Amino acid sequence: MTPREAAPPRVVPVRIGPRAATVLALVSAIGVVAFCWPLVAAHGSAVAAHSADAPWLFAALLPLLVAVVIATVADDGMDPKAVAMLGMLAAAGAALRPLGAGTAGIEPMFFLMVLSGRVLGPGFGFTLGSLTMFASALLTGGVGPWLPFQMLAMGWVTMGSGLLPWPGLRGRRELALLACYGAVAAIAYGTVMNLQGWPYIGGLASDISYSPHISTAANLARFTTYCLTTSLGWDLPRAALTATLSFTLGPSLLKALRRAARRASFSPPTTFTPPPGG
Repeated sequence: MTPREAAPPRVVPVRIGPRAATVLALVSAIGVVAFCWPLVAAHGSAVAAHSADAPWLFAALLPLLVAVVIATVADDGMDPKAVAMLGMLAAAGAALRPLGAGTAGIEPMFFLMVLSGRVLGPGFGFTLGSLTMFASALLTGGVGPWLPFQMLAMGWVTMGSGLLPWPGLRGRRELALLACYGAVAAIAYGTVMNLQGWPYIGGLASDISYSPHISTAANLARFTTYCLTTSLGWDLPRAALTATLSFTLGPSLLKALRRAARRASFSPPTTFTPPPGG
């Protein structure tokens, strides 16, 4: 019997194993509550009455996000090359973030996250998005109670790219898909992060600020007005930049990421076949 290595499979270095999937589902469920409680809290409820405590309560997301990374490694989803790639991409994304410094929503790190998630899959994507946001916060001094929310939102953005359909799509059609997703994800990221900060920002006009004493529908209308009047000017440039970079730099970056992903696969399946004539 002689060993013969099969052709390298088209797989991602990091898969979502059972432990990682369980922790990720738990983190996402808590995150949905953390972001959306202003729109679902009952009128006059204890949650609304103690809304000022919510940022610190949900800051507990940070160790859970770290647990996702640990569970991903424990599930044998990462080999040494994949870990090295994760660190390299997280460092690159963290270095890109200060280039725009949030000015008018210019954040070039988004296109790198979207393309990386597409090539390397949802498990790698969530881990990469969260770690990149954490590293960039350390680099820019942006550590605060909002950081776990940013990590979670960016993890969702990058994971969503890995869940896009048509994995075999290539060329301009794939670039168009990624550009459209990147634009939508950039706006969705800003909207979700607005949910995190909206209830705690004082001094807002009464017709756009959160109120625990009105209905969910009324608060939703106020939140929509808040997004349109305060953050859309940042979200649209972020979306446009992400789409533009995906089109212009996408072909080269996708090729480099796919080549690196193939080389990061340490364990191609091995099969045994009998020798000729034997």
